[in-house]
Amino acid sequence: MGSKSNYENASVIIVGAPMDFTTSFRPGARFGPQKIRETSYGLEEYSPYLDRDLSDASFYDAGDLELVFGDVQRSLEIIENAAAEIFSDEKKPLFLGGEHTITYPVLKQAYKKYKDALVLLHFDAHADLRADYLGQINSHASVIRRCGEFLGWRNIYQFGIRSGTKDEFEWGKTHTNFYPFEIIPSIAKVLPEIVGRPVYITIDIDVLDPAYACGTGTPEPGGCSPDDLIKALGMLKDFNVVGMDVVEVSPIHDSSDRTPILAAKIVREGILSFFQYPTSNI
Repeated sequence: MGSKSNYENASVIIVGAPMDFTTSFRPGARFGPQKIRETSYGLEEYSPYLDRDLSDASFYDAGDLELVFGDVQRSLEIIENAAAEIFSDEKKPLFLGGEHTITYPVLKQAYKKYKDALVLLHFDAHADLRADYLGQINSHASVIRRCGEFLGWRNIYQFGIRSGTKDEFEWGKTHTNFYPFEIIPSIAKVLPEIVGRPVYITIDIDVLDPAYACGTGTPEPGGCSPDDLIKALGMLKDFNVVGMDVVEVSPIHDSSDRTPILAAKIVREGILSFFQYPTSNI
């Protein structure tokens, strides 16, 4: 909805990464990108939260990547190459998942461009800090662990976490900026720390309570509301966000389509919050 037809003139590039090869419970996230696009037409282009309109934004939908089914490493390479092209063209990527593992290759390219100044804001029900999952080091259950190995643990801020092993929670509390459960008070606390720094945002749709977003592979009761997440994005308005992804939407587990349409609204609010209206002092 509202995307422009010209890559060259766009500042934000939407890319689908239809991968769910390491999904540990309910597969189906590979169908997320297309369903998010389809349901987006049920929304208005105008955001009453921000008083901004997609007609004033410059973003291009590049479609879905053609990934190698079942080949995790090759698929991650394809995603990383796409992210590298977008960053090298001085544009900002907005990836639609797909499983959460897709954040890893995109963030690697963001780090290559912005180095140690880069921070990661991670919204999720799960810590994703396992060293591996069933022997697989590149897994949606270990993606933030992989990201911290090159980004640096103190450059990672985690919000909404309410599920994980005891070891993961201990690792988060001692290594990352770990803010479980409520997201709004935590975001307000960390904003002064990240002013002026390039920010990458990853949103696992299961950060929301499954009452609002049941169409995901690993639903976890007790999450935040859509209003909380939209408010959090608004609080990041005009920050230097250099990339974003929305992952783990699995539409086959939601016959009502409320999960993909909520994801589409999150994408809209992200584009209008921080991608299109940078301020001169950030």
